[in-house]
Amino acid sequence: MVTTVLMIEKAIAPADVDLVTTLHEDERQSFVVLMQPRGDQDQLLRALDDVAVGQLAGAVHEADLTEGTTVEEDGEEPTTAQHALDLTLRALRAAGTEAVGRLAGDKPLDALTAVVRETNADEVVVLTAPHYVEELFHRDWASRARHKVGVPVLRLFAHTA
Repeated sequence: MVTTVLMIEKAIAPADVDLVTTLHEDERQSFVVLMQPRGDQDQLLRALDDVAVGQLAGAVHEADLTEGTTVEEDGEEPTTAQHALDLTLRALRAAGTEAVGRLAGDKPLDALTAVVRETNADEVVVLTAPHYVEELFHRDWASRARHKVGVPVLRLFAHTA
């Protein structure tokens, strides 16, 4: 069985369920999902990302969300991080995989490292929207995780719908 730690920032879209559950089609899969919604940390970098891709409204709207919330797939209704995690776990289980999860907390990379060690994970998949400025300066989760977790880290861009 392949154990994958899946780091997300919002509920997973159906297309992404298909994507991550077919990475190892010939083997049974188990997912440990770490949910880390975009909170107040790195707010300037996130705003620059939104401006860089022409989403000025997104840069302005992001300040309206409180920490611990995420945006639903339709981009309009905020929901709790726990609810988004629960939706993701149900979707992964419905696809025939084992899935457990938890909120990452205040130190997401420390939580990620701990989960990799606790579960003897085979890999980490970071599935988030593109964060161009963060990636340029290697401040994104995948870049930072590659130096900490001791297993391969795959960076995938999440679908928006």
